[in-house]
Amino acid sequence: MPDQNGAGPLKSPGDAHPEWTLLYRRGLSRKKIAELARVKVSAVTAHLTAARAADPGLKTEHRAATSSATSHGAPGIKRLYQLLAMVEATGRYPSRNADDKAERELAQWLRRRRRDADAGILNPVIGAGLSVLPDWRRKPREARADEKWQDHLERLAAYLAAGNPWPRTAPGVTGPEKELGGWLRTQRYKFRHGGLSPERSGALDAALPGWPTGRKAAAEPSDGAAD
Repeated sequence: MPDQNGAGPLKSPGDAHPEWTLLYRRGLSRKKIAELARVKVSAVTAHLTAARAADPGLKTEHRAATSSATSHGAPGIKRLYQLLAMVEATGRYPSRNADDKAERELAQWLRRRRRDADAGILNPVIGAGLSVLPDWRRKPREARADEKWQDHLERLAAYLAAGNPWPRTAPGVTGPEKELGGWLRTQRYKFRHGGLSPERSGALDAALPGWPTGRKAAAEPSDGAAD
């Protein structure tokens, strides 16, 4: 099961260090990027040489952004790189409930940056660095809800793969069947009434072919508005 604060992979096949490219694009020097990443300048130089070859306009954007980056200052740049390093190392975002004080402080910093982004006042340099993180603006509560939904989907798929018929919610039904049946009824109800997102509908189609109907109508209790 994925971590509720899961962030997924940071690196992409076409760019081993996308955060270096974006920070350079936003006006940071190779030396400054190397200091933040705690690597040799030569490593950043080699990376950016390849990045400029793939994107001829990158150097022009860097020059245009240099004065802006200097004037803005970006006081949170160290926090940004701490966050990038943590996500790359652990595959998750920091938690406000962590035992480690530094992680809790980093979680609070990220929370404030989300608020800045919602208010339209996020420093552009910080925003550029954060943009390499998948779904960095998604709130932890939303992540937990998505995880719970995915968990039900996987459990139902395993339940059916074990040879069980579509779960029911009829009187007398108990245990996993009742729980999974209730969850499936809710998805069907939302689907029929336009309340199910295309992403979730697609996931259901892929994992559970025929899920909108399941058992024949005569054997399936009718869905009510209480779902």
